[in-house]
Amino acid sequence: MHPAMPSLVRRSHALLALLFISLLLSGCGINNIPRLDEETKAAWAQVENQYQRRADLIPNLVSTVKGFAAQEKETLTAVIEARAKATSMQIDSSILDNPEKLQQFEAAQSKLSGALSRLMVVSERYPDLKSNQNFLALQSQLEGTENRISVARRDFILAVGRYNTEIRTFPGKIWHSMMYSELKQRETFKATADKADQAPQVNF
Repeated sequence: MHPAMPSLVRRSHALLALLFISLLLSGCGINNIPRLDEETKAAWAQVENQYQRRADLIPNLVSTVKGFAAQEKETLTAVIEARAKATSMQIDSSILDNPEKLQQFEAAQSKLSGALSRLMVVSERYPDLKSNQNFLALQSQLEGTENRISVARRDFILAVGRYNTEIRTFPGKIWHSMMYSELKQRETFKATADKADQAPQVNF
Protein backbone atom coordinates (compact mmCIF):
# COMPACT_ATOMS: atom_id res chain seq x y z
CA MET A 1 0.00 0.00 0.00
CA HIS A 2 1.24 3.46 -0.85
CA PRO A 3 2.45 5.31 2.32
CA ALA A 4 0.03 8.16 1.67
CA MET A 5 -2.99 5.87 1.43
CA PRO A 6 -3.74 5.53 5.20
CA SER A 7 -3.68 9.32 5.59
CA LEU A 8 -5.97 9.73 2.59
CA VAL A 9 -8.35 7.12 3.98
CA ARG A 10 -8.43 8.86 7.37
CA ARG A 11 -9.18 12.21 5.72
CA SER A 12 -11.94 10.62 3.67
CA HIS A 13 -13.46 9.09 6.80
CA ALA A 14 -13.23 12.42 8.59
CA LEU A 15 -14.97 14.20 5.69
CA LEU A 16 -17.69 11.55 5.59
CA ALA A 17 -18.18 11.85 9.36
CA LEU A 18 -18.38 15.65 9.07
CA LEU A 19 -20.91 15.35 6.25
CA PHE A 20 -22.99 12.89 8.28
CA ILE A 21 -22.95 15.17 11.34
CA SER A 22 -23.92 18.18 9.19
CA LEU A 23 -26.85 16.29 7.68
CA LEU A 24 -27.88 15.07 11.12
CA LEU A 25 -27.77 18.56 12.59
CA SER A 26 -29.66 20.10 9.68
CA GLY A 27 -32.33 17.47 10.17
CA CYS A 28 -32.60 18.50 13.81
CA GLY A 29 -33.50 22.06 12.87
CA ILE A 30 -30.17 23.78 13.44
CA ASN A 31 -30.85 26.03 10.43
CA ASN A 32 -34.42 26.92 11.37
CA ILE A 33 -33.53 29.99 13.41
CA PRO A 34 -31.48 31.83 10.75
CA ARG A 35 -34.04 30.83 8.11
CA LEU A 36 -36.92 32.23 10.17
CA ASP A 37 -34.85 35.31 10.97
CA GLU A 38 -34.45 35.98 7.24
CA GLU A 39 -38.17 35.36 6.65
CA THR A 40 -38.98 37.92 9.34
CA LYS A 41 -36.69 40.49 7.71
CA ALA A 42 -38.22 39.80 4.30
CA ALA A 43 -41.73 40.22 5.71
CA TRP A 44 -40.66 43.49 7.34
CA ALA A 45 -39.27 44.73 4.01
CA GLN A 46 -42.72 44.23 2.49
CA VAL A 47 -44.29 46.28 5.28
CA GLU A 48 -41.82 49.08 4.54
CA ASN A 49 -42.46 48.85 0.79
CA GLN A 50 -46.21 49.18 1.16
CA TYR A 51 -46.02 52.09 3.58
CA GLN A 52 -43.61 53.80 1.18
CA ARG A 53 -46.05 53.18 -1.67
CA ARG A 54 -48.74 54.94 0.34
CA ALA A 55 -46.43 57.84 1.18
CA ASP A 56 -45.63 58.24 -2.52
CA LEU A 57 -49.33 58.57 -3.38
CA ILE A 58 -50.06 61.28 -0.82
CA PRO A 59 -48.50 64.38 -2.50
CA ASN A 60 -50.63 63.91 -5.63
CA LEU A 61 -53.69 63.16 -3.52
CA VAL A 62 -53.24 66.30 -1.42
CA SER A 63 -52.59 68.39 -4.52
CA THR A 64 -55.76 67.11 -6.19
CA VAL A 65 -57.93 67.70 -3.12
CA LYS A 66 -56.42 71.15 -2.65
CA GLY A 67 -57.47 72.08 -6.18
CA PHE A 68 -61.12 71.55 -5.24
CA ALA A 69 -61.10 72.20 -1.50
CA ALA A 70 -58.32 74.67 -0.71
CA GLN A 71 -60.34 75.94 2.24
CA GLU A 72 -59.81 72.61 4.04
CA LYS A 73 -56.38 73.84 5.03
CA GLU A 74 -56.32 72.26 8.48
CA THR A 75 -57.08 68.78 7.18
CA LEU A 76 -54.61 69.07 4.31
CA THR A 77 -51.89 70.32 6.65
CA ALA A 78 -52.51 67.43 9.05
CA VAL A 79 -51.95 64.93 6.22
CA ILE A 80 -48.79 66.67 5.03
CA GLU A 81 -47.34 66.83 8.54
CA ALA A 82 -48.25 63.22 9.34
CA ARG A 83 -46.61 62.06 6.11
CA ALA A 84 -43.48 64.08 6.89
CA LYS A 85 -43.26 62.51 10.35
CA ALA A 86 -43.79 58.99 9.04
CA THR A 87 -41.23 59.30 6.25
CA SER A 88 -38.61 61.10 8.35
CA MET A 89 -37.88 58.00 10.42
CA GLN A 90 -34.77 56.13 9.27
CA ILE A 91 -36.03 52.56 9.08
CA ASP A 92 -34.32 49.30 8.17
CA SER A 93 -34.33 45.73 9.50
CA SER A 94 -32.47 46.83 12.65
CA ILE A 95 -35.81 48.17 13.90
CA LEU A 96 -36.79 44.54 14.56
CA ASP A 97 -34.40 44.52 17.51
CA ASN A 98 -35.60 47.88 18.85
CA PRO A 99 -39.16 47.59 20.26
CA GLU A 100 -39.31 51.28 21.17
CA LYS A 101 -38.45 52.38 17.64
CA LEU A 102 -40.93 49.90 16.18
CA GLN A 103 -43.68 51.38 18.38
CA GLN A 104 -42.70 54.89 17.25
CA PHE A 105 -42.89 53.79 13.64
CA GLU A 106 -46.30 52.19 14.16
CA ALA A 107 -47.58 55.31 15.95
CA ALA A 108 -46.43 57.56 13.08
CA GLN A 109 -48.11 55.34 10.49
CA SER A 110 -51.32 55.17 12.55
CA LYS A 111 -51.38 58.96 12.77
CA LEU A 112 -51.01 59.17 9.00
CA SER A 113 -53.84 56.64 8.55
CA GLY A 114 -56.07 58.80 10.74
CA ALA A 115 -55.20 61.97 8.83
CA LEU A 116 -55.96 60.26 5.51
CA SER A 117 -59.31 59.02 6.81
CA ARG A 118 -60.27 62.57 7.78
CA LEU A 119 -59.23 63.81 4.34
CA MET A 120 -61.49 61.24 2.71
CA VAL A 121 -64.41 62.35 4.87
CA VAL A 122 -63.80 65.95 3.75
CA SER A 123 -63.85 64.86 0.10
CA GLU A 124 -67.45 63.71 0.53
CA ARG A 125 -68.52 67.38 0.72
CA TYR A 126 -67.19 68.17 -2.76
CA PRO A 127 -69.10 66.47 -5.63
CA ASP A 128 -66.76 67.90 -8.26
CA LEU A 129 -63.78 66.41 -6.46
CA LYS A 130 -65.46 63.03 -6.08
CA SER A 131 -66.08 62.86 -9.84
CA ASN A 132 -62.58 64.03 -10.84
CA GLN A 133 -60.76 61.31 -12.79
CA ASN A 134 -57.42 61.98 -11.17
CA PHE A 135 -58.96 61.79 -7.71
CA LEU A 136 -60.80 58.58 -8.61
CA ALA A 137 -57.54 56.99 -9.80
CA LEU A 138 -55.69 58.05 -6.65
CA GLN A 139 -58.59 56.85 -4.53
CA SER A 140 -58.41 53.41 -6.15
CA GLN A 141 -54.62 53.23 -5.72
CA LEU A 142 -54.83 54.28 -2.09
CA GLU A 143 -57.51 51.72 -1.33
CA GLY A 144 -55.42 48.99 -2.97
CA THR A 145 -52.37 50.10 -1.02
CA GLU A 146 -54.24 49.99 2.28
CA ASN A 147 -55.17 46.38 1.47
CA ARG A 148 -51.54 45.57 0.66
CA ILE A 149 -50.45 47.16 3.94
CA SER A 150 -52.92 44.99 5.81
CA VAL A 151 -51.61 41.82 4.12
CA ALA A 152 -47.97 42.81 4.67
CA ARG A 153 -48.60 43.54 8.35
CA ARG A 154 -50.40 40.21 8.78
CA ASP A 155 -47.55 38.32 7.10
CA PHE A 156 -45.02 40.11 9.30
CA ILE A 157 -46.95 39.28 12.47
CA LEU A 158 -47.08 35.61 11.43
CA ALA A 159 -43.35 35.55 10.55
CA VAL A 160 -42.40 37.04 13.91
CA GLY A 161 -44.68 34.51 15.63
CA ARG A 162 -42.94 31.59 13.91
CA TYR A 163 -39.50 33.00 14.75
CA ASN A 164 -40.33 33.68 18.41
CA THR A 165 -41.89 30.23 18.79
CA GLU A 166 -38.80 28.56 17.34
CA ILE A 167 -36.36 30.17 19.77
CA ARG A 168 -38.59 29.47 22.77
CA THR A 169 -39.42 25.81 22.12
CA PHE A 170 -37.46 22.55 21.82
CA PRO A 171 -35.18 21.94 19.94
CA GLY A 172 -34.90 25.53 18.72
CA LYS A 173 -34.33 26.76 22.27
CA ILE A 174 -31.21 24.60 22.52
CA TRP A 175 -29.78 25.77 19.18
CA HIS A 176 -30.59 29.36 20.16
CA SER A 177 -28.65 29.12 23.42
CA MET A 178 -25.72 27.33 21.78
CA MET A 179 -25.34 29.13 18.46
CA TYR A 180 -27.75 32.04 17.96
CA SER A 181 -27.94 33.76 21.34
CA GLU A 182 -27.37 37.15 19.67
CA LEU A 183 -30.78 36.82 17.97
CA LYS A 184 -33.37 38.11 20.42
CA GLN A 185 -37.10 37.58 20.69
CA ARG A 186 -38.91 40.18 18.61
CA GLU A 187 -41.85 42.50 19.07
CA THR A 188 -44.47 42.97 16.40
CA PHE A 189 -47.42 45.20 15.60
CA LYS A 190 -50.16 45.15 18.18
CA ALA A 191 -53.15 43.59 16.45
CA THR A 192 -56.15 41.87 17.98
CA ALA A 193 -56.99 38.45 16.60
CA ASP A 194 -60.29 39.55 15.09
CA LYS A 195 -58.77 42.57 13.32
CA ALA A 196 -55.35 41.35 12.18
CA ASP A 197 -56.51 40.16 8.78
CA GLN A 198 -58.76 43.13 8.02
CA ALA A 199 -57.68 46.10 5.95
CA PRO A 200 -58.00 49.54 7.55
CA GLN A 201 -61.21 51.25 6.48
CA VAL A 202 -60.74 54.10 4.01
CA ASN A 203 -64.12 55.68 3.44
CA PHE A 204 -64.32 57.30 0.04
